[in-house]
Amino acid sequence: MANPQEELERLRAAVSGLTARVYRLEQKAGVDAQPQPETALTAPQTQTVQPPPPVPSSAVAAQSPPSQAPTFATAPKPGAEDLEGTIGKLWLNRIGIFAILIGVSYFIKYAFDNGWIGPSGKIALGLLAGIGLVLWSERFRSKGYEVFSYSLKAVGIGTLYLSLWGAFQIYHLVPSAVAFIAMIVVTASAIALALSQDAEILAAFAMIGGFSTPVLLSTGQNHEIVLFSYVGLLDAAILGMVTLKPWRRLLVGSFLGTATLYVGWCSEYYTQDQRALTVFFTFMFGAIFAAIPLLTPLTKSRWRRGFSVTLTLLPLVNAAALFLALFAMYDNERVTLTWYSLGLAAAYLALSNQFKRRAAGHEDIVKVVNLLHIAIAIAFITIAIPLKLDSHWITIGWLIESAVLLFVAVRTKTDFLRYFAGTTLALGIVRLLLFDNFQVQTLIFNARFATYLVAIAILGGIVAAGERHVSSHEMPYVRFAGVCLNVLALIALTLEASDYFNRQLTNWYQVHGQAAYGQMHQIQLARNFSYSAIWLAYGAGLMMAGFWKRSAFVRWQALVLIAITIGKVFLFDVSELQQGYRILSFIALGAVLMAISYVYHRDWLKLSQPAPEKSAQETST
Repeated sequence: MANPQEELERLRAAVSGLTARVYRLEQKAGVDAQPQPETALTAPQTQTVQPPPPVPSSAVAAQSPPSQAPTFATAPKPGAEDLEGTIGKLWLNRIGIFAILIGVSYFIKYAFDNGWIGPSGKIALGLLAGIGLVLWSERFRSKGYEVFSYSLKAVGIGTLYLSLWGAFQIYHLVPSAVAFIAMIVVTASAIALALSQDAEILAAFAMIGGFSTPVLLSTGQNHEIVLFSYVGLLDAAILGMVTLKPWRRLLVGSFLGTATLYVGWCSEYYTQDQRALTVFFTFMFGAIFAAIPLLTPLTKSRWRRGFSVTLTLLPLVNAAALFLALFAMYDNERVTLTWYSLGLAAAYLALSNQFKRRAAGHEDIVKVVNLLHIAIAIAFITIAIPLKLDSHWITIGWLIESAVLLFVAVRTKTDFLRYFAGTTLALGIVRLLLFDNFQVQTLIFNARFATYLVAIAILGGIVAAGERHVSSHEMPYVRFAGVCLNVLALIALTLEASDYFNRQLTNWYQVHGQAAYGQMHQIQLARNFSYSAIWLAYGAGLMMAGFWKRSAFVRWQALVLIAITIGKVFLFDVSELQQGYRILSFIALGAVLMAISYVYHRDWLKLSQPAPEKSAQETST
């Protein structure tokens, strides 16, 4: 009997030889084989191993593969089998079903034309066909053909709606109430199928059918309570679906359907006598769509789907539509509209607070929605101001609102509110300059100058706070506010001088008539001279402020204003003013220019020297 150790070593050597042979054959065949480690190909060095018995050549020939590498020329191209299967399994199936449906429809039309089937039979056949298609579609869904199954369901549901419409509108077989309830059952069934099968497309079919029902069953009569109650229930059902499924796009369709039916009804049937009831339904619709952020799930995956439309644009459009509907009904009752605006502002602020509590832990979501609700509330407050106030009080209200918004934006570090503050401030200034019409009777102490002072004070606060808190890329806005401040101040002072002398002219003319022409001319000359004096004095004061604050930007504004004043003195005052005013204009202008030049020449503020090292370090830090 052979030694077991020798038998084991012999088997190891045989396996090593076979492994090496397979490796060489794989290399000849072009197969990417992993190289074998050396230890597997060599016998242990410590013992002498007898070579394995020779293998017959016939066995080697039987085990050896062909000498040439296998070819793949006859292999199918990638994707060809998939395309063929798609055509054979899916498209041919659809085309076949479509062909059968066409043939059946031709048969039904032939039967209708020859009187084989009466009106009741037609409706019954349509209802049975619709139900049959829905049931038949389940067979395809169970086999994995979900898309095709939903297509059949769409055809079946549409057939049911059209059959019920025909039963009421065409053949008058059932009253409107029966057809209406039957369509509600179809819509509810479609919603149930959508939820049970997790199919958004079926929910969309149910939504389309639900909003089409009032149109299909319209009798041409006014049924406001029934119509808007039904639409409200349908909106609530769709919102309920969205709370369970991430189907936010349905909310857009629901809003469009509601708006379409609302506008269509109002254009045909609304009267002043129905206003109270219509306002109730208007607020009901607005509340349903305003509650979207409070009722929809807050998981990030669901939140981000359709985020930009349903949770940012839709609340804005809903708020705008709500106010426009109220405005159309209360166009001539501004006090009532004002209270509605303020009430809506308070409601959206309350919604913002409730959402903040509910969405704790979702900071990214809270920030966007809170700012959105605050923006809507601000918009309603801004609208309420011109509705309640008159004349310059509207401008003052907008200016103060902009200051409050800017203060809150800075304290809360909310850039979103800064844009609203800037927009409101711009509205107030534009209204002040272009639309407000003041009847001024006193100098300085009047409503116009007070309104200008409010705007100047707000701009001054922006400049003062901006120099301490804003970053470098925001500094241009602060400088622009400074320029606007100086322009408003010059306009206010110039208007005061103009109105003062115009009142003098009016008084002299009323007392003396044409005989006072000489004195009136003197008043006109004094008015023109006052403009130069005001601009020159303001420019000198602005230059002093620039020296004091070491601000080149302020000094450049002073230089521009002084240049404009120089142009007026040399081009206008020389030809228009009398000798005395002309002398005063040139002497005053020359004195101011010499004083400014002297300050620059002496360089008392060290403007030509570089800033101290300490200041440079402070600036860099």
